[in-house]
Amino acid sequence: MLAPEKKSTFRPITYGELAESVRHYAFALRELGLKRGDRVVILSENAPEWAFTDWAALCLGIVVVPIYPTLPSDQASYIVKDAQAKVVVAGDAGQVAKTAGIEGVRTILLKGSEDSVSALAEKGAIDEADWNKEIDATGPEDLATIIYTSGTTGLPKGAMIPHRAGLHVAIAAGEIIHLSENDRFLSFLPMSHVYERIAGQWLPVIVGASIAYSKSLMSLAGDLVATQPTILLCVPRFLESFRDKALEGAEKLPPLNRWLFNQAIAQGTARARGKFAPFAGILDKIVGKKLRAKVGGKLRFFVSGGAALPQHVAEFYMAMGLTVLQGYGLTETTGGSSINVPEDNKYWTVGYPLGMEFKIAEDGEILIRGKGLMLGYFNLPEETANAIDSQGFFHTGDIGEFEGKHLKITDRKKDLLVLGNGKNVAPQPIENKLVASSLIQEAVVLGDGMEYCVALIVPKFDAVQARLATDGKVAAVEGQMAGNSDVFALIKKEIDAVNKTLANFELVKKFAILEKPFSIESGELTPTLKVKRKVVKERYADQIAALRQ
Repeated sequence: MLAPEKKSTFRPITYGELAESVRHYAFALRELGLKRGDRVVILSENAPEWAFTDWAALCLGIVVVPIYPTLPSDQASYIVKDAQAKVVVAGDAGQVAKTAGIEGVRTILLKGSEDSVSALAEKGAIDEADWNKEIDATGPEDLATIIYTSGTTGLPKGAMIPHRAGLHVAIAAGEIIHLSENDRFLSFLPMSHVYERIAGQWLPVIVGASIAYSKSLMSLAGDLVATQPTILLCVPRFLESFRDKALEGAEKLPPLNRWLFNQAIAQGTARARGKFAPFAGILDKIVGKKLRAKVGGKLRFFVSGGAALPQHVAEFYMAMGLTVLQGYGLTETTGGSSINVPEDNKYWTVGYPLGMEFKIAEDGEILIRGKGLMLGYFNLPEETANAIDSQGFFHTGDIGEFEGKHLKITDRKKDLLVLGNGKNVAPQPIENKLVASSLIQEAVVLGDGMEYCVALIVPKFDAVQARLATDGKVAAVEGQMAGNSDVFALIKKEIDAVNKTLANFELVKKFAILEKPFSIESGELTPTLKVKRKVVKERYADQIAALRQ
């Protein structure tokens, strides 16, 4: 393990030192009055101390409930109460404030104060025999963690992940993509997400690899060079951003260098597609080698998850001699259900099943059963029964098909949005808040594969005209509102008000005003006046494409 220090340095921590730190943090958790089966929330940015607390809780049979540090206080408080947590471990004063005052819940800083968890850990360590006894007392079906995922109704649901699920996914992944103690991971994705938690923490420890902790997203470029990872877990948005910066940099090169760069992409892409590319090798030495140095020079492959990987993005990396392995999983399947392998990487698919049983239902929905599956949703028996059928198959809500042994995702059955950064967003609660405005008749929130949420807005035409008249503005005519700057300003003010009530990743950052209302006759509404999202997305594809820019 490499723990970040000031400037560009990293402090090595051996596995022996990690075990000793975990014993100290186990002592701290006991000092806080936590015992087997209790729930402890970790509400913090990434840090080695986050991992120490997590491992200590796992060893003691204490259930960790991670919360995104970007969540607003009302959503964080809901999870703390719903999980019936006894203690909240917070990363800083701002995180403390989010859950302070909840009756029966103690909030304590993770580090940085005299009464923090890390300060408590310095005061002692749990007896090693007692520690081992606690570890041995934990069974594979015992609850390890509750990870909350956005529900389509807006209320998050706690997926109960047992110890055997995390172990199954980590062990299976390590075997199928051939990881060893010679590998190094660079951790920068949120540890509150199941993907980073299992694949970025459990997996490297199980195979004996090392983990370097990035200081922040701002320092990531330097951290890549300094730590020279062999494996980098990421989301498609990261890959897109890195690619965009490379292409922008190429545009500023002298003509010959720019031509070489473009030829390297063309030849490398052709080679990745199995086509004739006679100059790919020499161009790779001129161009690809320099790009690989920017990610440390030793990267074996990226692992992309959390959202769909655009094919052109994968091919850019292939062209530059960097492999991207796309995988697939949900919180309910402990983050990893399938993944591509280096020797058979069909990057437009999500790869081979990770020791899980897959079945394609009659309507095309992907069903999953196996050791990586959750126990169910915490305190939600009806929701659990709806998600896991009598045969033990979890209904993913995704539509797919098999291309040989590789699984391919073709569509989404449910409306839950997956942003390009991997965050899940339930659109309906946001839409409900938008249409609560006196100026908005219909709102469709979109964002699959995008960096942020966008919305298509049908204004209440009469109300907008009246507001403009009241404000002394020239009234806009129905059918001519989309390009009216005064109408745009009115709607933006309404959206800004709603955004103040949302988590950062839920914010509606761009919107388009539509010229006419949805109707049953036009096919955009059902007979019960529900919006047909698929029809709307197809009909307004040009407007949506413009919002991606």
